[in-house]
Amino acid sequence: MGPVDVEQAEAALVERYPRLVRIAYLVLPPTMGRSRRVLTAHALVQRALPRRRVPGPAVPEPRRPEDAVDPGYAYVRGEVLRQALVAGRPLRRLAVPRRAQLPPLLPQVWGLRLYPRAGGADELALDQLLSRLSGPARAAYVLRGLERQGDAEVLRVLASVGAEDPESALAELAGLEDGPEGEDPEAREEARAPRGGERPERVAEQAGPGRSRHATAPPPPEATAEATGGAIGDTGANAGTGPPPEAAPDGGPAGRRLSGASLLESAEFDPCTLQARPGDLLRRRQHGRAVLVGAAALLVCGTLLGLPGDGWGRNGAAAPSYARNPAAEAALDPAAVKRVGPAVWPGAVRRDFSVWPARGDLVGDAALLRRALAVWARPGGAVESSATPGTPVGPPMGPPQLLFAGRVDGTRVVLLHDGLRVVRYAEPVAGTAGAALDFARADAAEGPEAEAVVVSRADGNVRYLTAPWVTGASVRDLLMPGKEPWALGRDAHGVTDAVPSPALARECERWNTLQLEDDSGSRVLGDLGELLPARLLWGPPGAPVDATGREARAVWARTACQMSTVLGQGVRSVRAWRFARQTLPEGAGRAAWVCTRAETWRGTGPRVLAQFLPPDRKAPAALAARAQDAPACGVREPRVLAGALWQAPGGGWYVLAAGGPDVASVAVTGAVTARADGPALAAKAAAGTRAELSATLEDGRRMPALR
Repeated sequence: MGPVDVEQAEAALVERYPRLVRIAYLVLPPTMGRSRRVLTAHALVQRALPRRRVPGPAVPEPRRPEDAVDPGYAYVRGEVLRQALVAGRPLRRLAVPRRAQLPPLLPQVWGLRLYPRAGGADELALDQLLSRLSGPARAAYVLRGLERQGDAEVLRVLASVGAEDPESALAELAGLEDGPEGEDPEAREEARAPRGGERPERVAEQAGPGRSRHATAPPPPEATAEATGGAIGDTGANAGTGPPPEAAPDGGPAGRRLSGASLLESAEFDPCTLQARPGDLLRRRQHGRAVLVGAAALLVCGTLLGLPGDGWGRNGAAAPSYARNPAAEAALDPAAVKRVGPAVWPGAVRRDFSVWPARGDLVGDAALLRRALAVWARPGGAVESSATPGTPVGPPMGPPQLLFAGRVDGTRVVLLHDGLRVVRYAEPVAGTAGAALDFARADAAEGPEAEAVVVSRADGNVRYLTAPWVTGASVRDLLMPGKEPWALGRDAHGVTDAVPSPALARECERWNTLQLEDDSGSRVLGDLGELLPARLLWGPPGAPVDATGREARAVWARTACQMSTVLGQGVRSVRAWRFARQTLPEGAGRAAWVCTRAETWRGTGPRVLAQFLPPDRKAPAALAARAQDAPACGVREPRVLAGALWQAPGGGWYVLAAGGPDVASVAVTGAVTARADGPALAAKAAAGTRAELSATLEDGRRMPALR
């Protein structure tokens, strides 16, 4: 065979396309199913073209009778056989599948199954015979019966296409005792001919398809010219060398029994003349629904992943929503947010957050409110979130009330109230990094406790949003009791100017507080690092007042720095009370004992401090004792007992102790033993002495010291 180029092979493929597809269909294993065999046969033929010119042998061999076959057709037929044999091999678990073993990418028919026309009993018997043969044996059977090749040529073709053991393939055919039902004796004799008994005269007188027109003899009477074509739908009955079954003299295949060659050329094995039937409609519908659901999921995921990193999405920095219900959706609707008018609070019975009007230049920004509500309900991982102890951080139970929405210190701030909590949402005006969410309890806040909310913290300063009934605002430094407070400016929305915050300071050099005025008087609020400033009080547990008097300011000036121990604890109010006075030994003067109690919004976890104030009014208080969750110095237990080791100006050391007004006696035990009538005790001791204190009340009960 001479060299074959691409054009020559393409011409042979187009001219003999129906015959090549029939060969592939017959060689493919019947276990594939008729519909898949049809598509696979067309795919194998369409992939049979060479990529470049195929060279022939360097030295031409002697011309043989089979050389009358066109070289282009012989090459394409060989490639079809090669791929058909590969497609029939079983897939191995660890082996890489060959291209021919995979379902064909093209051609594809959607929604239909294609089958060749059904034949009779003879065709069924032949199909059953082919199913029992191996792939090389089927190829040998097709080459013999359809291509009219002798055994020597069959062996050569099988060897050239890489078939395993061509001799065994012919032996497998020879081992068949009987052919398919209806095969004539001559065909059986031809199938059983010895492998060395090739009859050249038969090959020469029955030129197969694709053979040269210069053959040595004309074709037999049953051989006819082939019809050209190559598209699905061409009449396959005219693609062989014999007459079509319907052209039989007796009127068709039903009228007589067909020979083996005629069976191979019948419509049963013609993959170019097809019938169409629908597939499994119910399963297709189910698969279609599954594909739609998967596509929708991919679209949603792609949209979420495709959000730009420098722009807010619909819900801003909120995390994805996994569970929805009508109540939660209504609570997150910006249109449902409650807005109180400015004319409500003057006629209200109570003065609390529920009558605050919605203020700020962004109260109408629905997109901002949507992001604030969404982040409140589902704060994402990039949101800086904080909450005072005991404050729930879940979404609102219903539409919250809008207190403020506006621009403050380069951020957009939203303040919301849901009856239990005040929530602050902040996002930068430029960019998306740095969204913040803060929670603070505000249940039962009324009057002075609902007069201010922290709206911004920046550069060590703090700004407040004041209540609408506040008539004046000023700043007072607790460490300078004799200095008058200075006025603090507010804008039209009630936002104050920036004030240095003691909660953000490293040193206790000043302790600025917010002093507010309304129609009922003035009160002092201190920033303890939370959204709601704590109210500062003075006096005994049963009758505290705002720390605005001279005596209160004098004591607070010496104890204010101790408030750093209660920063960020959810403190509602801090009250100081001077519960005892004591004359010191060695004429050192008169000292005072102060109890400071910090109450929380949650009602639990109060902190109690007992402080000793030396006679020097400029000296700060010394911490004598402190306790957590203790009832001392409170409404339930107004009594308190504390002690300290003190050094007199002369160098001597003493154990000092003092209790409330109803203490009958005080005793000390341990390294020092002493007892004194009344609420105060001073006993000489050594440096570093440790002792136990106790007191006896006027009703005879014993009371331990605060620890």
